[in-house]
Amino acid sequence: MTPDLESLKEWIGRRESSLDHVTIPLVHRLAATLDRDDPMPKTGDVLPYGWHLMLFPRVARHSQLGADGHPARGDFLPAVPLPRRMFAGRRVAFFDDLRVNDEVRRDATIKDVVIKQGRGGQMVFVTIKVDLSTDRGLALTEEHDVVYRAEPAAGTPPAPPQPAPGNAVWQHTVTPDSVMLFRMSALCFNGHRIHVDHPYVTKVEGYPDLVVPGGLHTILMFELARTRAAAPPRYKSIAWRNVRPLFVNRPLTVCGEPAADGKSAKLWVVDNEGALSLSATAEWL
Repeated sequence: MTPDLESLKEWIGRRESSLDHVTIPLVHRLAATLDRDDPMPKTGDVLPYGWHLMLFPRVARHSQLGADGHPARGDFLPAVPLPRRMFAGRRVAFFDDLRVNDEVRRDATIKDVVIKQGRGGQMVFVTIKVDLSTDRGLALTEEHDVVYRAEPAAGTPPAPPQPAPGNAVWQHTVTPDSVMLFRMSALCFNGHRIHVDHPYVTKVEGYPDLVVPGGLHTILMFELARTRAAAPPRYKSIAWRNVRPLFVNRPLTVCGEPAADGKSAKLWVVDNEGALSLSATAEWL
């Protein structure tokens, strides 16, 4: 472990707070991006589970963006000196609904910084704890992990694909095109170039094509349970991890296997070759 990486632990305990609103235009635009024929949202409507991921985008002036299109490092998140940055996973506990036109407060804390040695070199995992609250009280608590890693050495083989974690009872296939990727990035105020800049993602990051934003297939996972369960579930908690990127113009399939008692489910996403991309476990009330 280098001294520079060891010093990143000084970020543990750093806090920030901010406000956002569940606006009618935001909800309406996300429904359109998901190709839903929903009525125009109105004040007091319950926000569907998972749609809170549209709130609190990281906002930075254009001059404060890094080469990858993300806000430059070292403000709230640690200034990790590794070139690649990806979302790794999230764990959420739900306590109350969010509703259209709610003002929402976000209180975030850097909970942990862990340095590891992976197959492709050094990695840093940053865990952020977040509470979202309204004037009615705490709505949800979540922890999410951001992973930073070195560029893989030339000739490093990709990680072997993982199998699906269950037998699909529900499934839905979507083929995200570049317009869907753009609209999702715009909704999230997400400038990460791997989602919208083909020369960058192929020549600099080395991916074969534009990468599907993690928020898109995560919300599609929530939507599967909402549309396929006998009654839309009320979530107690959910945890998921991202294990493999998905790419534009390639079908992805969202799958689910509810437990016999109806109180939990395995949810997952596979790519066009059947390789696991996202895996989740949900608990319902």
